[in-house]
Amino acid sequence: MTESRQLPRVVRDVTVRGIRVRVAEAGSESSPPLVLVHGFLVSHTAFDEVIERFAERFHVLAPDLVGFGESEKPSASRYAYGVDAYAEMIADVVAAFGVGRSAVLGHGMGGAVALTLAARHAELVSRLVLVDSLSYAVQLAGRAKLPLLPLVGAIFFKQLYGRGMFRAHFRDEIFGAGLPPPLARIDRWYETFNAPSARESAYAVMTAMRDVSPIVARLGRVTCPTLVVWGRQDRVFPVAFAQRLAREIRDARLHVLETGHSPHDEQPEAFVDIVTEFLEGRR
Repeated sequence: MTESRQLPRVVRDVTVRGIRVRVAEAGSESSPPLVLVHGFLVSHTAFDEVIERFAERFHVLAPDLVGFGESEKPSASRYAYGVDAYAEMIADVVAAFGVGRSAVLGHGMGGAVALTLAARHAELVSRLVLVDSLSYAVQLAGRAKLPLLPLVGAIFFKQLYGRGMFRAHFRDEIFGAGLPPPLARIDRWYETFNAPSARESAYAVMTAMRDVSPIVARLGRVTCPTLVVWGRQDRVFPVAFAQRLAREIRDARLHVLETGHSPHDEQPEAFVDIVTEFLEGRR
């Protein structure tokens, strides 16, 4: 019998369709595979509080999506940024590591990617977890509208969106009220964002994500067991979206935590317990 190999968290690069992708890997190679898909403006380190916890039971793969983190940031003329391209990227990562059918967990924008993968490639996804997922259209207000204004929005986002506003976005919208934001991690995300190629990539993603109709259209095509996890105080996507998702995805289950937009950061132990119970068929 071949002895299973326990992996500490390691990062490595793989090439998918000619583009370099950074992937964090942890856990035992003999454990069931779990792919973590991060959200907008961050990287796989958005799951820092839960990767090692999940690795006790799963073989974890957590890629940096193309254009973010330490993955390559090709121009929009070379890469079709958006959920479809990202879903195919995740499929390619799964193939590169040879892990086969996997559980897939996506947060925010990553939830839309995971959902799209499950709808388009049912053979690759054993179970699906959607965490405060991009799904339905929201009415933007205040500074959130600035990057999408005609003409001046692109200039603002690519040239004027500085560290202070970047920090404020995570402090005021992503992390729950009263929770000290992880400034060191936020600053690392800003450093990887604050380069012309990265800003161009992020802007291409942001504009592509404005139309959520393809995501909504795919809800009925998800056939794998699905868990919807949401923070009741989410200021990005209201908890009503979670209830709607759980109704519109066949046999989906819903769990609401007393957090903001990032329950895996705010209540990591409870989050891992809930997700693990579901992935192991105990919920």
